[in-house]
Amino acid sequence: MHSLHSDGSMRVEDLVARVAKREVRLMALTDHDNTAGIAVAALEAARHEIDFIPGVEVSSEWNGIGIHIVGLGIDIENQELQAGLDKIMEFRDWRAAEIGRLLESAGISGAESGARQLAGSRMVGRTHFARWLQDSGHCHDNGEAFQRWLGRGQVAYVPSDWIPMAEAVSWIRQAGGVAVVAHPGRYKLSATRLRALFEEFRAAGGGAVEVSSGAQGAADREHLSKLAQQLGLAASLGSDFHGPEIGHAEIGQLAPLPEGVQPVWECLGHSTPIATH
Repeated sequence: MHSLHSDGSMRVEDLVARVAKREVRLMALTDHDNTAGIAVAALEAARHEIDFIPGVEVSSEWNGIGIHIVGLGIDIENQELQAGLDKIMEFRDWRAAEIGRLLESAGISGAESGARQLAGSRMVGRTHFARWLQDSGHCHDNGEAFQRWLGRGQVAYVPSDWIPMAEAVSWIRQAGGVAVVAHPGRYKLSATRLRALFEEFRAAGGGAVEVSSGAQGAADREHLSKLAQQLGLAASLGSDFHGPEIGHAEIGQLAPLPEGVQPVWECLGHSTPIATH
């Protein structure tokens, strides 16, 4: 799940309290490209008697496609991981300024400062600009913000420059974590290309795929389960929760993992609780 330290809408303390209220007993915080919320999340989870897994969601690229790699069970003090995340955050800083400049050139003033205020932390992404454009009356919803301003080919589009997927996997492994392909159903790959992605990911040292996610349907769940078993990869489950007003599954609402897959949390030494996230 995600907090205000990336593109979530909740403070870490409030997020963990919501996890407790939903009676979820195992959680992971996986903010995009930073671990700033992990220390507080761990303390709050302990206070609520929730088993906690420190994590991060790293922006990477495979064959020209943006692929998110989640790291679970990471040591947030690992220097290689943090040096790599710092580089990604520096790019994000530059991209936010560039998007603001392009919108300014198109006659929309104050976008960068507005997006940063909405973000509430250093991590400013295109979703924050989309929310600001909507709140400021420049579009009706998130989809229109990308179609008119932020999407590929539009006036404020800035191409991503993410690291290779294998490098993201390496950082996570160096930090003692398990690398997981996040929400693979969202990448709209053919069955052949999806298998190729997983095979290259496994060869790089990747350990699991997100079989059940708030961003994927039931058909994805069954297909990904079979593919994970065929390739000897563990399976993760998570709502990808960003906030109560953002269109992802509620905490603890997902169906259990299909029979036959190895839950990724068992690779990390955690038993399967009644409800996980």
